[in-house]
Amino acid sequence: MNRFELSCNIIKVHNMKHLKEVAAEVKLKSGFSMPIIGLGTWQLKGNECVGTIKTAFQLGYRHFDTAISYGNEEEIGKALGGVDRESIFITSKVPPIDLKYEDVITSCRQSLERLKTNYLDLLLIHWPNDEIPIKNTFSAFKKLVDQKIIRSFGVSNYTIERLETELPIAKDMGLVISANQVEYHPGLNQEDLLDYCVNKDIALVAYSPLGRGDILAESVLGEIGQNYSKTKVQVSLRWLTQKGIVAIPKSSSKQHLKENLDIFDFSLTDEEIEIIDDLGNSQRLINPELF
Repeated sequence: MNRFELSCNIIKVHNMKHLKEVAAEVKLKSGFSMPIIGLGTWQLKGNECVGTIKTAFQLGYRHFDTAISYGNEEEIGKALGGVDRESIFITSKVPPIDLKYEDVITSCRQSLERLKTNYLDLLLIHWPNDEIPIKNTFSAFKKLVDQKIIRSFGVSNYTIERLETELPIAKDMGLVISANQVEYHPGLNQEDLLDYCVNKDIALVAYSPLGRGDILAESVLGEIGQNYSKTKVQVSLRWLTQKGIVAIPKSSSKQHLKENLDIFDFSLTDEEIEIIDDLGNSQRLINPELF
């Protein structure tokens, strides 16, 4: 079964375990497209953030991921000022303390002001909050979608169990959940969650796609990389994208920014992907069950 309908005129892949050709974008259930490689901006602040965003855009990045809790929306808005808005994809996230109806609306509008834009491409629930009725939260996001203030709605740090509970509620309210952003890297291969999201046509977005650097200690990534003159980082990102997963690695180094984009000129074999799969799923940095 095809993981996602890919844009850029890439032929749909049916009955194939992994994508051999990876398009630059994935088509979301909402109908909009999201670049398959983006820039994560957690911990980027001040002038460093502004400079990094400008450099990334010059290098070809068109997908920028932020959150209200990151405290850098204003810097990102400054860095992208004057850029053709339709050429970029901006994701932000509403924190769990702001998931009441009015708080969601207010938070979103404040994000728009800081980012200097009149819409967001994707707005996520950053973390679930069981103390706030989900229908109340979903009603706010539905209004934002209907008013075209946000183009797509999604969630973050959602488990299969939570999706099972909340997807029917969203469906009954006419709200489409287009993406689930979770921790995913070669040390945390959440294959069950990926398969579930594929079956529900929910794009999976990987934060910490390099395990904050820890996974790069795995020698097998280097051995595979030698076959293509690629680094461990590039092998890891290619592994993700061949699974149809959107990756948002964070970097402030121009060299690393370039490296992260340079993954579209080679393909891992099914055997190589399975070797990386077998690195396991126990190297979790963040446990969503604790939030």
